[in-house]
Amino acid sequence: MFNWLSFRKEKELDPINFSVLETDMHSHLIPAIDDGSPDLETSINLIKELKDLGYRKIITTPHVMSDFYQNDSSIILKGLKSLSDEIKIQSIDIEIAAAAEYYVDFDFEAKISKEEFLTFGDNYILIELSFAEPPPNLYDIIFKLQLEKYKVILAHPERYMYFGYDEYKDLVSRGVLLQINALSMIGYYSPIIEKKTKE
Repeated sequence: MFNWLSFRKEKELDPINFSVLETDMHSHLIPAIDDGSPDLETSINLIKELKDLGYRKIITTPHVMSDFYQNDSSIILKGLKSLSDEIKIQSIDIEIAAAAEYYVDFDFEAKISKEEFLTFGDNYILIELSFAEPPPNLYDIIFKLQLEKYKVILAHPERYMYFGYDEYKDLVSRGVLLQINALSMIGYYSPIIEKKTKE
């Protein structure tokens, strides 16, 4: 997923056609509910850019974080409806849906089996971790999610500097899918993250 809002072009890049991917499944396009798009106009402009890049479907995934973005399914789905309505009004030929990017903390763990999380596809759930350190019981949390029939996708694993090849291999062996940010591949976050991504 491109973090469009914070990306500032320092040099012109050749156009890239993402039509082979068809679907973007990690973005923050619902206005004013997290650190993504601040308003509807920006959301629509970003969606038009994604369409121009070749995407046919967007699964937008607002942050759900107990300390910062206290979103829930009703808030996200209400925002999705407003965004979908505007897409129809402007006749933009792209499909949009919503899930969430869940921050793994104590509150999230406490909701497992008690709350139905927003997912996409065949019950895929997108999770993210602290950039400082992983939860000490990460594998237990993953297992609990899997017991509830969720298929776990870890957002931007290349940005967790405490993970190396062995940790990635271990996660994959436990059935976790890894989602890499496109900007990581062009050195936006740092040369170190670019190197990790390409290795």
